[in-house]
Amino acid sequence: MTMARLAGQRAVVTGGGRGIGAAIARRLAAEGAHVTVADIDLKPARAVAEEIGGSAVELDVADPEAVRAALGGERTFEVLVNNAGYDEFRWFTEVTPTQWRRMLAVNLEGVFACTQAVLPRMQRARYGRIVTVSSEAGRIGSKGNAVYAATKAAVVGFSKSIARENARFAITANVLVPGPIDTPLLDKVRAQGEIGDRQIAAMIAGTQLARLGTPEEVAAAAAFLAAPEAAYITGETLAVSGGMGLGA
Repeated sequence: MTMARLAGQRAVVTGGGRGIGAAIARRLAAEGAHVTVADIDLKPARAVAEEIGGSAVELDVADPEAVRAALGGERTFEVLVNNAGYDEFRWFTEVTPTQWRRMLAVNLEGVFACTQAVLPRMQRARYGRIVTVSSEAGRIGSKGNAVYAATKAAVVGFSKSIARENARFAITANVLVPGPIDTPLLDKVRAQGEIGDRQIAAMIAGTQLARLGTPEEVAAAAAFLAAPEAAYITGETLAVSGGMGLGA
């Protein structure tokens, strides 16, 4: 593994207090970046930041004014990882307008707000890496996750457009598409009875590698796309899903 390829760079990871976000923050820091861990829950964000020698900020990405205050102004980031996400398992006919608006606000509008907050300084510096975490649900659909899937599909189109608009500034924008990943969130929804062993087994069976992925495997892909060596990769969608998108 090439280390220190992000030396001297400043990165911000939204939803960085737990799971995939925390793994990405650790990996970017291990490669030399100073990482701002942004999370709606400040306590785990601070814990990760202290562990990696970074900084923490309490941030609800669904609040545009909070995003501008935390990431805007004269703050400069070479790397933005849009990782914050929200999901509620519901059959579509049971989804309420409130649930729809919350998922849309976090998963799509949050990506919009964070990207818009950091882009002006990236453009002035003529350098930037934007990595947005989507989901295989956004590409192949997912039972009980219609709204989540819709928001995750939307960020792919958004990121491709950002890639086109900002190529002239040497700014890249790419998307990571995780499949089933063994995270605390998965443990939580399993403990709450929202999904059971049968659903977990179906997720695993849907992959070619016949296992859950790890947050560290997603983090490795994020670090690659965030690195200077990925300068000729933009507008791409990289699946970290054990071959889930290949089908049977």
